[in-house]
Formats: sequence, structure tokens, C-alpha cells
Amino acid sequence: MTGHPPEIAHGLAALVAREPALATLVAAAGMPPPRVRPAGFATLLQIITGQQVSTHAAAAIWRRVEPLATPLTPSAWLSLDDGALRQAGFSRSKIAHCRDLARRLADGALDLDGLAALDDEAAIGALSAVRGVGRWTAEIYLLFAEGRPDVWPADDIAIQAGYQHLRGLEARPAGRTLRPMGEEFRPWRSAAALLLWHLYRHRVRPRTGEIVPG
Repeated sequence: MTGHPPEIAHGLAALVAREPALATLVAAAGMPPPRVRPAGFATLLQIITGQQVSTHAAAAIWRRVEPLATPLTPSAWLSLDDGALRQAGFSRSKIAHCRDLARRLADGALDLDGLAALDDEAAIGALSAVRGVGRWTAEIYLLFAEGRPDVWPADDIAIQAGYQHLRGLEARPAGRTLRPMGEEFRPWRSAAALLLWHLYRHRVRPRTGEIVPG
């Protein structure tokens, strides 16, 4: 589990020891790879890029976007032409959302460094003040960039599908249904999310062929 923040690594071990289906998964596919990214504008921008598109599409768009400004800072982003961003694959709405993020960081309305001093809900609220940044985007940032141990991105379709498979449910639970279900994984909901993504990748997607956004 090298590369995982210590609390998440502990949670992974605890959940695998508790859940036979997860132990079987890990025996076959190994532990989930770390999803660790540097905190800051570029990472949040990349997460926004991944909203509502498949993982493969998001990666392709990001490969075209990332070289447009080096280094990728809020001020550099604000100087980019909308046409170049559209050519890279950004929709008009996504361009507007990312510009709002860049402006808020540039003028100090949002302080990403200061999020560490906030609890999870307060940090989600601060991030969600940005246009186009919803709870899923905020939670993914807090999990990937800050390594918070108890974040539960219940609106993620792959996590929903993974939970459905883990518990043998007839239907994939919607986010509003899955959110309270995640209480069973406290205080390691971030580790549970990583394991459910892993379960989706190795058990659900090979069976269904479905590639979901996120």
C-alpha cells in the first residue's frame, strides 16, 4: 500500500480484513493504486475536466489542455483564449466554470491552502462556492489532493456500481441513497471509495463493458 496516506492505508487494511468479497478482490488484483495528486489549482482544474465525461475522454482532453499554459496557474489560465480551450475539448459551460475558479483563486476569494484548517463539510462548502463545482468535485479533490480519510463521493457512478456489486443489490443506488449507506464504512469512507473503484474496474466493468464518467 505504499503511496497511500497513512490513515487511508490503515482503512484499506481494516476493510479488507472485514469484508470477504474485498479480500478476494485484493488477493486477485492487489490493493487499489494510490490516487494522490498535488494540492492546488491544476489538480482541481483536472478534476473539473473529468466531470460528466468518461475517464478516457477526460484524459484525452487534459493532454490537450495541460500544455496550453506552463506553469498552469490561475493567472495563466485567465489569459487563455476561449477558442483554444474549445479546441482542446472544453464546453462553453466548463470554460466558464474554470474561469470562475481561476478568478476566485487570483483574487483570494478561495484559498486552497486554507482548506486544511477546515473540517470536511466546511471545506466542501468552500469549494462548492465555485461555479460548477458540486459536492462530487469537492469530495474528489479532498480525497485525492488532501488525502482525507473519511470522504464519501456517493454521487460517483462507479462507486455506486461497486457498492451494488459488493452488497448484491438489484439496482445501482443513486447518490442520495448511497450517502447514508456509507455510514457503515466510517471512519474509513475514503478507503471504501478506493476499494469500490477497484471493485468496479476489476469485477463490474469487465462483466458489463460499461465505462462511466468520473
